Amino acid sequence: KAVSEMVALMQDANGEHALRSRLALISNMARTIPDKELHKQAMTEYDHILKDLRDIPDGIGNLPVLDRDQADLNELYLQNRFPEGQHLIICISRSFGSAGNDIGFLLADKLQINYYDAEIFSSVMKRLEAAQDHVSDYSDMNEQSLDLLVKPNSPKEHESFSQRVKRTYRYHGLNTRDAFFFNQSDLLCDLAKKRDFVVMGRCADRIFTSNAIPHVSIFITAPIELRVQRVMRLNHIDHWQALRLVRKIDHTHASYYRYYTGRKWGNAGNYDLCLNSSAYGVEGTVDLILQILGK
Repeated sequence: KAVSEMVALMQDANGEHALRSRLALISNMARTIPDKELHKQAMTEYDHILKDLRDIPDGIGNLPVLDRDQADLNELYLQNRFPEGQHLIICISRSFGSAGNDIGFLLADKLQINYYDAEIFSSVMKRLEAAQDHVSDYSDMNEQSLDLLVKPNSPKEHESFSQRVKRTYRYHGLNTRDAFFFNQSDLLCDLAKKRDFVVMGRCADRIFTSNAIPHVSIFITAPIELRVQRVMRLNHIDHWQALRLVRKIDHTHASYYRYYTGRKWGNAGNYDLCLNSSAYGVEGTVDLILQILGK
């Protein structure tokens, strides 16, 4: 069944993100297998699957974002070290279409650490209190839409008084988006005590800063025209549709980040490292980050 689902995602023009998340879950789980022989077999199979996917022309990490003229001007003289004895936590924010998710996924794979994105968090959060009423990560919806999703097919205006009281106390007076965010923040801090990982978005950089948890924060972007071209090819849409989509999702990320952090999303001063992925390409950006981390 899992293989069939992955094949279907490969055939779906919009399935790349879900496919990457499925692969990350397989990798995350495989690394927890205690039996050394089974662990080796699982990771070997995973490596074969990943290699096959990357051999596909439009597979993970293969859609172009590289500006070769600028890449030729870059020489690497960067050295840095993540503090020894601490879990390696890498927070990646990215503008839409900059291949940030591919970079984060491949970075985690090369470091052999876990990878978490929105879809994986939604799956994990279903086991937590805020998800018992089918709450998901609706950061790209407005508050009214979110509140209508407290229970499937049960809008607030159809709730009884006792149901409204129960829901209010359920989330300590918070709306569903805020309840999800704070539960997600607790989960991130708990994960940071246990393992190394790469996390995409989630305002994780500010969450860890507020909780004095060492981490590396990275922002990945690229010129908008290159991002638009990549989105056109990835989603099989025209230039105008891709441009609107890029602007809309960037605006959503910026609004979400400002709402929960009070800071400007994408401002270089808010991150340890800002990278133009078009200057290095997906593989080059991953290699650059690894060199900066001393890995």
